[in-house]
Amino acid sequence: MMKKITDERLMIKNLKNIRIAFFIQSLGVIGILLYTAIKHGISGMTSQPLWIVFMLTAIVLGYLQMSISIEHENPDKKIKKGSYFKTVMIILLITIGLGFLITLSPESGPKDGFVVGGVIFLCTLAPYSYIYYLRKKHSEDTDEE
Repeated sequence: MMKKITDERLMIKNLKNIRIAFFIQSLGVIGILLYTAIKHGISGMTSQPLWIVFMLTAIVLGYLQMSISIEHENPDKKIKKGSYFKTVMIILLITIGLGFLITLSPESGPKDGFVVGGVIFLCTLAPYSYIYYLRKKHSEDTDEE
């Protein structure tokens, strides 16, 4: 059984080692995906399970970086009341507009416009909601101190 590292210097060294291993692993995954893209095309690359792992890793890393950037923001920045609802409505209006523009395309129908608009709405709403939650939590934590 391994002992928990309590020395801060060793913890930082361990984190640096993990970062280097992650970087090398990511380079390997990108190399394999590029080789597959050259050999079998983009559709061959995106049909691999390795592509899904790569995309999930990128998404998780992005969300983890968001929490760090919120901690680094200006602590005087306050969350305005009703700003979440206003922003969600703006996102909704933009995605409805994009969905409508998709339906005007000769190759697409209303179903395609609805799907594209819905996907863009969800892909925009999820990160915004997460950032709003982190800012609100950070604001409440700084108010308590």
